[in-house]
Amino acid sequence: MKRYQLHIGGTSLDPTAGQWFETQNPYTGQTWAEIPKGDASDVERAVQAAHLALTEGPWAEMTATQRGLLLHRLGDLIARDARKLAETEVRDNGKLFAEMLGQVNYLPQWYYYYGGLADKIQGNVLPLDKKGYLAFTRNEPVGVVAAITPWNSPLMLATWKIAPALAAGCTVVIKPSEFTSASTLEFAKLFDEAGFPPGVFNVVTGFGKDVGASLVEHPLVRKISFTGSDTTGRLINEQAARHLKHTAMELGGKSPNIVFDDADLEQAVFGAISGIFAATGQTCIAGSRLLVQDSIYDEVVAKLLDIARTARMGDPMDADTQVGPVTTPPQYKKVLEYLDIARQDGATLLLGGRAADKPECGDGWFVEPTIFGDVTNNMRIAQEEIFGPVLSIIRFKDEAEAVAIANDVRFGLAAAVWTSDIGRAVRMSEKLQAGTVWVNTYRAVSFMAPFGGYKDSGLGRENGIDAIREFLQVKTVWINSGAVAGNPFVMR
Repeated sequence: MKRYQLHIGGTSLDPTAGQWFETQNPYTGQTWAEIPKGDASDVERAVQAAHLALTEGPWAEMTATQRGLLLHRLGDLIARDARKLAETEVRDNGKLFAEMLGQVNYLPQWYYYYGGLADKIQGNVLPLDKKGYLAFTRNEPVGVVAAITPWNSPLMLATWKIAPALAAGCTVVIKPSEFTSASTLEFAKLFDEAGFPPGVFNVVTGFGKDVGASLVEHPLVRKISFTGSDTTGRLINEQAARHLKHTAMELGGKSPNIVFDDADLEQAVFGAISGIFAATGQTCIAGSRLLVQDSIYDEVVAKLLDIARTARMGDPMDADTQVGPVTTPPQYKKVLEYLDIARQDGATLLLGGRAADKPECGDGWFVEPTIFGDVTNNMRIAQEEIFGPVLSIIRFKDEAEAVAIANDVRFGLAAAVWTSDIGRAVRMSEKLQAGTVWVNTYRAVSFMAPFGGYKDSGLGRENGIDAIREFLQVKTVWINSGAVAGNPFVMR
Protein backbone atom coordinates (compact mmCIF):
# COMPACT_ATOMS: atom_id res chain seq x y z
CA MET A 1 0.00 0.00 0.00
CA LYS A 2 1.54 3.28 -1.13
CA ARG A 3 0.89 6.47 0.85
CA TYR A 4 1.32 9.73 -1.06
CA GLN A 5 1.99 13.26 0.19
CA LEU A 6 0.93 16.69 -1.03
CA HIS A 7 3.38 18.69 -3.12
CA ILE A 8 3.60 22.29 -1.86
CA GLY A 9 6.42 24.78 -2.26
CA GLY A 10 8.76 22.19 -3.75
CA THR A 11 8.33 19.87 -0.75
CA SER A 12 6.37 16.68 -0.10
CA LEU A 13 4.12 17.29 2.90
CA ASP A 14 1.49 15.43 4.90
CA PRO A 15 -1.98 17.02 4.85
CA THR A 16 -2.59 19.39 7.73
CA ALA A 17 -5.42 17.29 9.15
CA GLY A 18 -3.36 14.11 8.92
CA GLN A 19 -6.00 12.29 6.88
CA TRP A 20 -5.80 10.15 3.75
CA PHE A 21 -8.37 8.39 1.58
CA GLU A 22 -8.13 5.24 -0.49
CA THR A 23 -7.94 4.95 -4.26
CA GLN A 24 -9.03 1.81 -6.10
CA ASN A 25 -7.88 0.01 -9.23
CA PRO A 26 -10.94 -0.05 -11.56
CA TYR A 27 -9.92 -3.42 -13.01
CA THR A 28 -9.60 -5.27 -9.70
CA GLY A 29 -11.73 -3.05 -7.48
CA GLN A 30 -8.93 -3.25 -4.91
CA THR A 31 -7.39 -0.38 -2.97
CA TRP A 32 -3.77 0.17 -3.98
CA ALA A 33 -2.79 3.58 -2.56
CA GLU A 34 -3.69 6.26 -0.03
CA ILE A 35 -4.15 9.84 -1.22
CA PRO A 36 -3.75 12.90 1.05
CA LYS A 37 -7.08 14.43 2.06
CA GLY A 38 -6.30 18.10 1.77
CA ASP A 39 -8.44 20.91 3.11
CA ALA A 40 -8.64 24.71 3.15
CA SER A 41 -5.48 25.04 5.25
CA ASP A 42 -3.52 23.03 2.67
CA VAL A 43 -4.93 25.21 -0.10
CA GLU A 44 -3.77 28.26 1.87
CA ARG A 45 -0.24 26.85 2.10
CA ALA A 46 -0.16 26.03 -1.61
CA VAL A 47 -1.57 29.33 -2.84
CA GLN A 48 0.77 31.31 -0.62
CA ALA A 49 3.70 29.32 -2.00
CA ALA A 50 2.51 29.94 -5.56
CA HIS A 51 2.01 33.66 -4.88
CA LEU A 52 5.45 33.98 -3.33
CA ALA A 53 7.04 32.28 -6.33
CA LEU A 54 5.10 34.57 -8.68
CA THR A 55 6.13 37.80 -6.96
CA GLU A 56 9.56 37.13 -5.44
CA GLY A 57 12.57 34.96 -6.04
CA PRO A 58 13.94 33.11 -9.06
CA TRP A 59 10.71 32.51 -11.02
CA ALA A 60 9.69 36.16 -10.82
CA GLU A 61 13.13 37.22 -12.07
CA MET A 62 13.45 34.68 -14.89
CA THR A 63 13.28 35.71 -18.50
CA ALA A 64 10.75 34.05 -20.75
CA THR A 65 13.61 32.19 -22.44
CA GLN A 66 14.75 30.76 -19.10
CA ARG A 67 11.21 29.60 -18.34
CA GLY A 68 11.13 27.93 -21.74
CA LEU A 69 14.32 26.01 -21.02
CA LEU A 70 12.82 24.64 -17.80
CA LEU A 71 9.73 23.49 -19.69
CA HIS A 72 11.93 21.78 -22.25
CA ARG A 73 13.84 20.01 -19.49
CA LEU A 74 10.55 18.86 -17.95
CA GLY A 75 9.53 17.41 -21.31
CA ASP A 76 12.74 15.37 -21.38
CA LEU A 77 12.02 13.96 -17.91
CA ILE A 78 8.48 12.99 -18.90
CA ALA A 79 9.88 11.13 -21.90
CA ARG A 80 12.31 9.32 -19.62
CA ASP A 81 9.60 8.28 -17.12
CA ALA A 82 6.73 7.76 -19.58
CA ARG A 83 6.22 4.08 -18.85
CA LYS A 84 6.13 4.56 -15.08
CA LEU A 85 3.66 7.44 -15.36
CA ALA A 86 1.44 5.50 -17.77
CA GLU A 87 1.38 2.48 -15.48
CA THR A 88 0.27 4.70 -12.59
CA GLU A 89 -2.51 6.16 -14.74
CA VAL A 90 -3.79 2.70 -15.71
CA ARG A 91 -3.74 1.51 -12.11
CA ASP A 92 -5.77 4.55 -11.11
CA ASN A 93 -8.18 5.08 -14.02
CA GLY A 94 -8.40 1.68 -15.75
CA LYS A 95 -7.82 2.90 -19.30
CA LEU A 96 -5.86 0.79 -21.73
CA PHE A 97 -2.13 0.86 -21.14
CA ALA A 98 -1.56 1.32 -24.87
CA GLU A 99 -3.66 4.49 -24.82
CA MET A 100 -2.13 5.88 -21.63
CA LEU A 101 1.41 5.17 -22.80
CA GLY A 102 0.62 6.81 -26.12
CA GLN A 103 -0.69 9.90 -24.32
CA VAL A 104 2.25 10.18 -21.93
CA ASN A 105 4.77 9.64 -24.73
CA TYR A 106 3.12 12.55 -26.55
CA LEU A 107 3.10 14.93 -23.55
CA PRO A 108 6.70 16.15 -23.92
CA GLN A 109 5.67 17.85 -27.15
CA TRP A 110 3.45 20.23 -25.19
CA TYR A 111 6.35 21.29 -23.00
CA TYR A 112 8.67 21.66 -25.98
CA TYR A 113 6.06 23.68 -27.88
CA TYR A 114 5.20 26.06 -25.05
CA GLY A 115 8.84 26.19 -23.99
CA GLY A 116 9.61 27.51 -27.44
CA LEU A 117 6.59 29.81 -27.45
CA ALA A 118 7.36 31.39 -24.06
CA ASP A 119 9.66 34.12 -25.44
CA LYS A 120 7.68 34.75 -28.62
CA ILE A 121 4.54 36.35 -27.17
CA GLN A 122 5.19 39.95 -28.08
CA GLY A 123 3.58 43.26 -27.28
CA ASN A 124 3.06 46.00 -29.83
CA VAL A 125 4.12 49.57 -30.32
CA LEU A 126 0.85 51.39 -30.96
CA PRO A 127 0.26 53.99 -33.65
CA LEU A 128 -1.40 56.94 -31.93
CA ASP A 129 -3.59 59.84 -32.91
CA LYS A 130 -1.70 62.05 -30.41
CA LYS A 131 1.71 63.66 -30.84
CA GLY A 132 4.33 63.56 -28.13
CA TYR A 133 3.54 60.09 -26.75
CA LEU A 134 4.92 56.59 -27.08
CA ALA A 135 2.50 53.78 -26.29
CA PHE A 136 3.11 50.05 -26.25
CA THR A 137 1.57 46.90 -24.82
CA ARG A 138 3.02 44.22 -22.55
CA ASN A 139 1.70 40.69 -22.03
CA GLU A 140 1.96 39.76 -18.35
CA PRO A 141 0.99 36.61 -16.42
CA VAL A 142 -2.55 36.69 -15.10
CA GLY A 143 -1.37 35.41 -11.69
CA VAL A 144 -1.79 32.27 -9.62
CA VAL A 145 -3.74 29.65 -11.58
CA ALA A 146 -5.99 27.01 -10.03
CA ALA A 147 -6.18 23.97 -12.33
CA ILE A 148 -8.96 21.48 -11.59
CA THR A 149 -8.71 18.31 -13.63
CA PRO A 150 -10.89 15.21 -14.26
CA TRP A 151 -10.30 11.49 -13.87
CA ASN A 152 -10.36 10.25 -17.44
CA SER A 153 -6.95 11.41 -18.77
CA PRO A 154 -5.30 13.06 -15.75
CA LEU A 155 -1.84 13.94 -17.03
CA MET A 156 -2.83 14.91 -20.56
CA LEU A 157 -5.60 17.25 -19.45
CA ALA A 158 -3.39 18.66 -16.70
CA THR A 159 -0.66 19.32 -19.26
CA TRP A 160 -3.07 21.24 -21.47
CA LYS A 161 -3.32 23.72 -18.59
CA ILE A 162 0.12 23.55 -16.97
CA ALA A 163 2.34 24.00 -20.05
CA PRO A 164 0.80 27.25 -21.35
CA ALA A 165 0.28 28.64 -17.83
CA LEU A 166 3.95 28.22 -16.94
CA ALA A 167 5.08 29.48 -20.34
CA ALA A 168 3.07 32.62 -19.64
CA GLY A 169 4.88 33.06 -16.32
CA CYS A 170 2.02 32.07 -14.04
CA THR A 171 2.32 29.69 -11.10
CA VAL A 172 -0.04 26.75 -10.61
CA VAL A 173 -1.94 24.96 -7.87
CA ILE A 174 -3.59 21.85 -9.24
CA LYS A 175 -6.39 19.77 -7.75
CA PRO A 176 -6.69 16.46 -9.59
CA SER A 177 -9.79 14.31 -9.36
CA GLU A 178 -10.05 12.47 -6.06
CA PHE A 179 -10.47 9.27 -8.10
CA THR A 180 -7.19 9.62 -10.02
CA SER A 181 -4.71 11.73 -8.07
CA ALA A 182 -1.72 9.38 -8.00
CA SER A 183 -0.22 10.15 -11.41
CA THR A 184 -0.31 13.91 -10.77
CA LEU A 185 1.51 13.42 -7.46
CA GLU A 186 4.12 11.28 -9.22
CA PHE A 187 4.40 13.89 -11.95
CA ALA A 188 5.02 16.68 -9.41
CA LYS A 189 8.37 15.13 -8.47
CA LEU A 190 9.70 15.87 -11.96
CA PHE A 191 9.32 19.63 -11.46
CA ASP A 192 11.88 19.62 -8.68
CA GLU A 193 14.26 17.51 -10.77
CA ALA A 194 13.83 19.84 -13.74
CA GLY A 195 14.89 22.79 -11.59
CA PHE A 196 11.64 24.71 -11.22
CA PRO A 197 11.82 27.06 -8.22
CA PRO A 198 9.74 26.08 -5.15
CA GLY A 199 6.08 27.09 -5.37
CA VAL A 200 5.84 27.26 -9.14
CA PHE A 201 3.88 23.99 -9.27
CA ASN A 202 1.85 22.67 -6.35
CA VAL A 203 -0.55 19.74 -5.93
CA VAL A 204 -3.33 19.64 -3.33
CA THR A 205 -5.44 16.50 -3.46
CA GLY A 206 -8.81 16.00 -1.86
CA PHE A 207 -12.49 16.61 -2.50
CA GLY A 208 -14.29 19.40 -4.28
CA LYS A 209 -16.07 20.81 -1.25
CA ASP A 210 -12.80 21.04 0.71
CA VAL A 211 -10.09 21.76 -1.86
CA GLY A 212 -11.83 22.83 -5.06
CA ALA A 213 -14.13 25.37 -3.42
CA SER A 214 -11.26 26.82 -1.34
CA LEU A 215 -9.12 27.25 -4.45
CA VAL A 216 -11.85 29.03 -6.37
CA GLU A 217 -12.59 31.33 -3.42
CA HIS A 218 -8.99 32.18 -2.53
CA PRO A 219 -8.31 35.89 -3.14
CA LEU A 220 -4.80 35.28 -4.50
CA VAL A 221 -6.04 32.89 -7.22
CA ARG A 222 -6.74 34.93 -10.34
CA LYS A 223 -7.52 32.24 -12.92
CA ILE A 224 -9.45 28.97 -12.71
CA SER A 225 -8.97 26.43 -15.49
CA PHE A 226 -11.42 23.55 -15.17
CA THR A 227 -12.19 20.39 -17.11
CA GLY A 228 -15.18 18.30 -16.06
CA SER A 229 -18.96 18.18 -16.09
CA ASP A 230 -21.00 21.18 -17.15
CA THR A 231 -22.91 21.02 -13.85
CA THR A 232 -19.74 21.49 -11.81
CA GLY A 233 -18.38 23.97 -14.32
CA ARG A 234 -21.42 26.21 -13.92
CA LEU A 235 -21.01 26.23 -10.16
CA ILE A 236 -17.31 27.09 -10.42
CA ASN A 237 -17.96 29.80 -13.00
CA GLU A 238 -20.66 31.37 -10.84
CA GLN A 239 -18.41 31.23 -7.79
CA ALA A 240 -15.51 32.76 -9.72
CA ALA A 241 -17.71 35.48 -11.21
CA ARG A 242 -18.53 36.79 -7.74
CA HIS A 243 -14.83 37.59 -7.38
CA LEU A 244 -14.34 38.71 -11.02
CA LYS A 245 -11.85 35.92 -11.69
CA HIS A 246 -10.79 34.69 -15.10
CA THR A 247 -12.06 31.23 -16.03
CA ALA A 248 -11.56 28.64 -18.76
CA MET A 249 -14.04 25.77 -18.89
CA GLU A 250 -13.99 22.55 -20.91
CA LEU A 251 -17.29 20.94 -20.04
CA GLY A 252 -17.94 17.91 -22.17
CA GLY A 253 -20.12 17.18 -25.14
CA LYS A 254 -22.59 15.07 -27.04
CA SER A 255 -20.70 14.94 -30.28
CA PRO A 256 -22.27 13.92 -33.61
CA ASN A 257 -20.35 11.56 -35.88
CA ILE A 258 -22.04 12.02 -39.27
CA VAL A 259 -21.77 9.40 -42.04
CA PHE A 260 -22.96 10.26 -45.56
CA ASP A 261 -23.70 7.70 -48.25
CA ASP A 262 -20.66 8.76 -50.30
CA ALA A 263 -18.23 8.02 -47.45
CA ASP A 264 -15.67 5.24 -47.30
CA LEU A 265 -17.83 3.05 -45.07
CA GLU A 266 -15.02 0.87 -43.79
CA GLN A 267 -13.14 3.96 -42.67
CA ALA A 268 -16.27 5.54 -41.21
CA VAL A 269 -17.19 2.45 -39.20
CA PHE A 270 -13.70 2.23 -37.72
CA GLY A 271 -13.97 5.94 -36.89
CA ALA A 272 -17.29 5.36 -35.17
CA ILE A 273 -15.87 2.47 -33.11
CA SER A 274 -12.83 4.51 -32.15
CA GLY A 275 -14.99 7.50 -31.34
CA ILE A 276 -17.04 5.73 -28.68
CA PHE A 277 -15.46 2.46 -27.53
CA ALA A 278 -11.69 3.04 -27.71
CA ALA A 279 -11.66 4.91 -24.39
CA THR A 280 -14.68 3.07 -22.95
CA GLY A 281 -16.61 6.20 -23.90
CA GLN A 282 -14.83 8.12 -21.16
CA THR A 283 -13.73 11.09 -23.19
CA CYS A 284 -15.30 14.51 -23.55
CA ILE A 285 -15.12 14.20 -27.35
CA ALA A 286 -16.79 10.77 -27.50
CA GLY A 287 -18.74 10.37 -30.74
CA SER A 288 -21.77 9.18 -28.80
CA ARG A 289 -24.30 10.14 -31.50
CA LEU A 290 -23.76 8.34 -34.81
CA LEU A 291 -25.82 10.02 -37.54
CA VAL A 292 -26.19 7.73 -40.55
CA GLN A 293 -27.83 8.58 -43.89
CA ASP A 294 -30.97 6.53 -44.61
CA SER A 295 -29.66 4.81 -47.73
CA ILE A 296 -26.72 3.19 -45.90
CA TYR A 297 -28.22 2.82 -42.42
CA ASP A 298 -28.63 -0.97 -42.47
CA GLU A 299 -25.20 -1.56 -44.01
CA VAL A 300 -23.44 0.65 -41.48
CA VAL A 301 -25.26 -0.93 -38.55
CA ALA A 302 -24.33 -4.41 -39.75
CA LYS A 303 -20.65 -3.48 -40.10
CA LEU A 304 -20.65 -1.83 -36.67
CA LEU A 305 -22.13 -4.87 -34.99
CA ASP A 306 -19.67 -7.22 -36.70
CA ILE A 307 -16.74 -5.31 -35.23
CA ALA A 308 -18.17 -4.21 -31.88
CA ARG A 309 -19.30 -7.69 -30.82
CA THR A 310 -15.71 -8.92 -31.11
CA ALA A 311 -14.37 -6.31 -28.65
CA ARG A 312 -12.11 -7.88 -26.04
CA MET A 313 -12.64 -6.67 -22.47
CA GLY A 314 -10.26 -7.36 -19.64
CA ASP A 315 -7.04 -6.27 -17.97
CA PRO A 316 -6.12 -2.82 -19.36
CA MET A 317 -2.43 -3.71 -18.99
CA ASP A 318 -2.91 -6.58 -21.46
CA ALA A 319 -1.98 -5.61 -25.02
CA ASP A 320 -4.89 -7.68 -26.38
CA THR A 321 -7.54 -5.81 -24.37
CA GLN A 322 -9.62 -3.37 -26.40
CA VAL A 323 -12.17 -2.14 -23.84
CA GLY A 324 -11.26 -1.46 -20.24
CA PRO A 325 -13.40 -0.84 -17.15
CA VAL A 326 -15.34 2.27 -16.21
CA THR A 327 -13.07 4.33 -13.96
CA THR A 328 -15.23 5.04 -10.92
CA PRO A 329 -18.09 3.30 -9.10
CA PRO A 330 -20.41 6.34 -9.39
CA GLN A 331 -19.79 6.52 -13.14
CA TYR A 332 -20.36 2.77 -13.50
CA LYS A 333 -23.73 3.15 -11.78
CA LYS A 334 -24.62 6.14 -13.95
CA VAL A 335 -23.87 4.28 -17.21
CA LEU A 336 -26.04 1.32 -16.17
CA GLU A 337 -28.90 3.69 -15.29
CA TYR A 338 -28.74 5.19 -18.81
CA LEU A 339 -29.10 1.73 -20.33
CA ASP A 340 -32.46 1.43 -18.58
CA ILE A 341 -33.43 4.96 -19.58
CA ALA A 342 -32.73 4.18 -23.25
CA ARG A 343 -34.99 1.14 -23.18
CA GLN A 344 -37.76 3.10 -21.47
CA ASP A 345 -37.51 5.84 -24.10
CA GLY A 346 -38.03 3.30 -26.90
CA ALA A 347 -34.54 2.85 -28.34
CA THR A 348 -33.79 -0.57 -29.83
CA LEU A 349 -30.97 -2.43 -28.12
CA LEU A 350 -28.70 -3.87 -30.82
CA LEU A 351 -25.70 -4.90 -28.74
CA GLY A 352 -24.64 -5.13 -25.10
CA GLY A 353 -26.80 -3.24 -22.69
CA ARG A 354 -25.63 -4.66 -19.38
CA ALA A 355 -22.78 -4.99 -16.93
CA ALA A 356 -20.11 -7.37 -18.20
CA ASP A 357 -19.79 -10.65 -16.32
CA LYS A 358 -17.01 -12.31 -18.30
CA PRO A 359 -14.27 -14.05 -16.29
CA GLU A 360 -11.60 -11.82 -17.81
CA CYS A 361 -13.35 -8.79 -16.30
CA GLY A 362 -12.77 -10.04 -12.77
CA ASP A 363 -14.24 -7.80 -10.11
CA GLY A 364 -13.83 -4.65 -12.19
CA TRP A 365 -16.45 -2.10 -13.18
CA PHE A 366 -17.11 -3.22 -16.76
CA VAL A 367 -20.02 -2.34 -19.04
CA GLU A 368 -20.46 -4.17 -22.32
CA PRO A 369 -19.98 -2.08 -25.47
CA THR A 370 -23.56 -1.04 -26.15
CA ILE A 371 -25.30 0.10 -29.34
CA PHE A 372 -28.86 1.44 -29.56
CA GLY A 373 -30.67 1.84 -32.88
CA ASP A 374 -33.88 3.69 -33.80
CA VAL A 375 -32.78 6.57 -31.59
CA THR A 376 -34.49 9.92 -32.02
CA ASN A 377 -32.70 13.09 -31.07
CA ASN A 378 -35.18 13.97 -28.32
CA MET A 379 -34.32 10.85 -26.32
CA ARG A 380 -32.23 11.37 -23.21
CA ILE A 381 -29.43 9.14 -24.52
CA ALA A 382 -29.15 11.50 -27.50
CA GLN A 383 -29.18 14.68 -25.40
CA GLU A 384 -27.29 13.89 -22.18
CA GLU A 385 -23.62 13.04 -21.76
CA ILE A 386 -23.33 9.43 -20.57
CA PHE A 387 -19.53 9.15 -20.52
CA GLY A 388 -19.54 5.43 -21.12
CA PRO A 389 -19.41 2.85 -23.95
CA VAL A 390 -22.91 3.63 -25.25
CA LEU A 391 -23.56 4.54 -28.89
CA SER A 392 -26.84 6.03 -30.17
CA ILE A 393 -27.55 5.64 -33.92
CA ILE A 394 -29.81 8.23 -35.56
CA ARG A 395 -31.08 8.29 -39.15
CA PHE A 396 -31.05 11.37 -41.38
CA LYS A 397 -32.16 12.08 -44.96
CA ASP A 398 -29.91 14.87 -46.26
CA GLU A 399 -27.39 17.56 -45.29
CA ALA A 400 -30.00 19.91 -43.92
CA GLU A 401 -31.46 17.30 -41.60
CA ALA A 402 -27.99 16.14 -40.53
CA VAL A 403 -27.08 19.70 -39.52
CA ALA A 404 -30.39 20.20 -37.73
CA ILE A 405 -29.98 17.00 -35.70
CA ALA A 406 -26.29 17.59 -35.00
CA ASN A 407 -26.87 21.11 -33.68
CA ASP A 408 -30.04 20.27 -31.75
CA VAL A 409 -28.23 19.69 -28.46
CA ARG A 410 -26.95 22.08 -25.80
CA PHE A 411 -23.34 20.92 -26.23
CA GLY A 412 -20.91 21.90 -28.96
CA LEU A 413 -17.49 20.42 -28.30
CA ALA A 414 -16.75 18.33 -31.40
CA ALA A 415 -18.26 16.79 -34.53
CA ALA A 416 -17.14 14.64 -37.43
CA VAL A 417 -18.17 14.31 -41.06
CA TRP A 418 -17.50 11.27 -43.22
CA THR A 419 -17.79 12.04 -46.94
CA SER A 420 -15.82 11.93 -50.19
CA ASP A 421 -17.30 15.27 -51.31
CA ILE A 422 -14.92 18.13 -50.41
CA GLY A 423 -17.65 20.70 -50.99
CA ARG A 424 -19.92 18.91 -48.53
CA ALA A 425 -17.07 18.70 -46.04
CA VAL A 426 -16.55 22.46 -46.19
CA ARG A 427 -20.27 23.24 -46.00
CA MET A 428 -20.75 20.98 -43.00
CA SER A 429 -17.70 22.37 -41.20
CA GLU A 430 -19.20 25.86 -41.56
CA LYS A 431 -22.65 24.89 -40.29
CA LEU A 432 -21.82 22.56 -37.39
CA GLN A 433 -21.85 24.28 -34.01
CA ALA A 434 -18.73 22.73 -32.54
CA GLY A 435 -15.28 23.87 -31.47
CA THR A 436 -13.62 21.06 -33.46
CA VAL A 437 -14.85 19.48 -36.69
CA TRP A 438 -13.06 16.44 -38.05
CA VAL A 439 -13.46 15.25 -41.63
CA ASN A 440 -12.84 11.56 -42.32
CA THR A 441 -11.12 11.11 -38.96
CA TYR A 442 -11.96 11.24 -35.27
CA ARG A 443 -10.28 12.09 -31.92
CA ALA A 444 -7.25 13.76 -33.51
CA VAL A 445 -5.64 16.34 -31.20
CA SER A 446 -2.37 18.27 -31.24
CA PHE A 447 -0.50 20.73 -29.05
CA MET A 448 -0.65 23.08 -32.05
CA ALA A 449 -4.43 22.97 -32.61
CA PRO A 450 -6.83 25.00 -30.40
CA PHE A 451 -9.39 22.91 -28.54
CA GLY A 452 -12.58 24.02 -26.80
CA GLY A 453 -16.31 24.17 -27.08
CA TYR A 454 -19.31 26.12 -28.26
CA LYS A 455 -22.49 26.53 -26.21
CA ASP A 456 -22.58 24.51 -22.97
CA SER A 457 -19.30 22.80 -23.80
CA GLY A 458 -17.36 25.60 -22.23
CA LEU A 459 -15.36 28.81 -22.40
CA GLY A 460 -11.87 29.53 -23.72
CA ARG A 461 -9.40 27.40 -25.63
CA GLU A 462 -6.66 24.95 -24.79
CA ASN A 463 -3.67 24.06 -27.02
CA GLY A 464 -2.08 26.17 -29.71
CA ILE A 465 -1.14 29.83 -29.41
CA ASP A 466 -4.66 30.59 -28.21
CA ALA A 467 -4.02 28.68 -24.99
CA ILE A 468 -1.13 30.83 -23.76
CA ARG A 469 -3.29 33.93 -24.20
CA GLU A 470 -5.70 32.43 -21.65
CA PHE A 471 -3.00 32.99 -19.01
CA LEU A 472 -1.89 36.49 -20.04
CA GLN A 473 -3.27 39.94 -19.44
CA VAL A 474 -2.48 42.99 -21.56
CA LYS A 475 -1.01 46.15 -20.08
CA THR A 476 -0.83 49.37 -22.09
CA VAL A 477 2.05 51.73 -21.29
CA TRP A 478 1.96 55.45 -22.21
CA ILE A 479 5.16 57.54 -22.16
CA ASN A 480 5.16 61.30 -22.47
CA SER A 481 8.23 62.23 -24.50
CA GLY A 482 8.38 65.58 -22.68
CA ALA A 483 6.70 67.56 -25.42
CA VAL A 484 3.20 67.40 -23.97
CA ALA A 485 2.03 70.11 -21.59
CA GLY A 486 -1.05 72.21 -21.02
CA ASN A 487 -4.12 72.45 -18.79
CA PRO A 488 -3.97 69.64 -16.19
CA PHE A 489 -7.77 69.64 -15.96
CA VAL A 490 -8.24 68.74 -19.62
CA MET A 491 -7.75 65.22 -20.97
CA ARG A 492 -5.01 65.31 -23.53
